[in-house]
Amino acid sequence: MENKKHIVIVGGGFAGLELVKELNRSGKYHITLVDMNNYNFFPPLLYQLAAGFMEPSSISYPFRRLLRKYKNARFRMASLQEVIPAENKLILSNGELSYDILVMATGAESNFFGNKEVEEKAMPMKTVGDALMLRNLVYTRLERATRTQDKEQRRKLLSFAIAGAGPTGVELSGIFAEMKQNIMRKDYPELTFDDLGDIYLIDGQETVLSPMSKKAQEYTEKSLLKKGVKLKLGVFVSNFINDEVHLSDGTTLEARNLIWAAGVSAKTFKGIDDKAYLGRGKRMKTDAYNKMEGFDNIYAIGDASIMTTDPNYPEGHPQLAQVAIQQAANLGKNFNNDFRNPQSFSYVDKGSMAIIGRNQAVADLPKHIFIKGFFAWAIWAFIHIMSLVNFRNKMRALYNWIGYYISKDQSYRMVLRPNEKAKG
Repeated sequence: MENKKHIVIVGGGFAGLELVKELNRSGKYHITLVDMNNYNFFPPLLYQLAAGFMEPSSISYPFRRLLRKYKNARFRMASLQEVIPAENKLILSNGELSYDILVMATGAESNFFGNKEVEEKAMPMKTVGDALMLRNLVYTRLERATRTQDKEQRRKLLSFAIAGAGPTGVELSGIFAEMKQNIMRKDYPELTFDDLGDIYLIDGQETVLSPMSKKAQEYTEKSLLKKGVKLKLGVFVSNFINDEVHLSDGTTLEARNLIWAAGVSAKTFKGIDDKAYLGRGKRMKTDAYNKMEGFDNIYAIGDASIMTTDPNYPEGHPQLAQVAIQQAANLGKNFNNDFRNPQSFSYVDKGSMAIIGRNQAVADLPKHIFIKGFFAWAIWAFIHIMSLVNFRNKMRALYNWIGYYISKDQSYRMVLRPNEKAKG
């Protein structure tokens, strides 16, 4: 063990876990996985957690349990504060950690484009904590609305503006629209349907799901409008003050709730945050083998990295789970082979999908194949269930979805406010 090189992986998302898995095949390295949480979670299903359709344990799993089968891997719960490349050392929130090789798999965070007012008041959707806060907000607003006599105030309380019409924004607006139809009207007899307010989906692009095909965009827009979602396209959020969402065209939306799914940027860390090392979206610039430019033993993968050497993606790869997984697998193979005849990274696009609601989804598959409706929804459900980290998570998700499909109802509508006494 003492003679093995020590690889430290910061970030336990898609990329980090895939790299641990690949490195374990050779047994050549001593691996330490560092993450601020003690659990891995599945970001594509955060919106279901926020809406109360799933519980946290359905989409998350403890790292230490996951790493049991990897004899060369250890876990450390900590936040990265600083990298000191000259000393091969990390400064963590709870101490220091030395490395021979460092891999940054730190993902991305919400990008508010410098708007401090929006950053302070809007609800992001990047973590389990964010999703639970949004769930608390939704159901607290509903309870408050039942006690509010002013009709205009009720509508404001229960109107939601969602910034960003990518997959997360589309999924949130679709599920909120279904909740209005199938749940809120039943559980809150004090409220009329008109009291339940409006759902706005906002995006600076002229269409929803801008990276997807025109057919996917048109079907999604039609489906959302049919559900009652109000689309505000070609405009962006300029401010959020006095319980109003201000748009770039000068109009305002009467909504007390702004959910931010409009953009992301990579996380930056002292010691490797010089502008010379960073590209678009603050992503760390790498060569074709995911090695950070300017360093000999620091690598970056997934959303944290930007690589411009792939001929098919000269501006960098999209920040998608499949890119992260494929980069981690490729880097792991190169490490296991001691970089003898290393393979440069080339992304294989397996398609993209988005769910709109019950029995409604869109899928752009390779060879320009487009699928919509129930069949796309079934494929989406199968892929997401199979992507969960273990059998227990898969069965929980399947049980939840079957229950909702049959009953059009969900069980996890509790408002939970934990008492944060444990500081670590």
